[in-house]
Amino acid sequence: MIMKRLLLLITAAISLVGCASQGPSHIALNPEVPNITQQTEIELPVALETIDTRSANFIVRFNDGDKAARLVSPSEAPRVQMDQVFRDGFTQAGYRIDPSSVNHMQFQLEQLLTDVEEGTFGFEANSQIIINVIAKNANQELTKRYRAKGLLKGPFSADFATLELEMNKLLGELTRDIINDPELNQFIQQ
Repeated sequence: MIMKRLLLLITAAISLVGCASQGPSHIALNPEVPNITQQTEIELPVALETIDTRSANFIVRFNDGDKAARLVSPSEAPRVQMDQVFRDGFTQAGYRIDPSSVNHMQFQLEQLLTDVEEGTFGFEANSQIIINVIAKNANQELTKRYRAKGLLKGPFSADFATLELEMNKLLGELTRDIINDPELNQFIQQ
């Protein structure tokens, strides 16, 4: 009887440990509108569109040696979140969002990924975000690629809160660089 209880207790403990090591299955991104510099004195109309051209939906990939990688998806579509950030940011910069405007910008979310290598003594997380911008005015087209990279290292294993903070920080830096880019703004205002 005691052996049966002990076996049951050990089985339950192993099951709990197995569940605990899985962790959450989604990461909550929360990109915010960065500090924006006023770019135009007149409310210039501009049409904005954000598309997701990534080949996969996950945004974090945990690599642990020979084991299968653990993939983590965002809790909300990054395209929708980034579209709102760009709309709010360009409005703050002095533009008026108008879908029928001849001035058009398309933001292509090309890469949004953090690769986490976990080892015995810690982790290393490499993040890369790439947004391709295609701007069109009445006569010309401008294509420009923006990148943000980040590296996190730490003891133990990577926790979701730290990864979320890093990705949100990089998204903020990248959107600030895009919205405040003198070349892009000059092109739109031609």
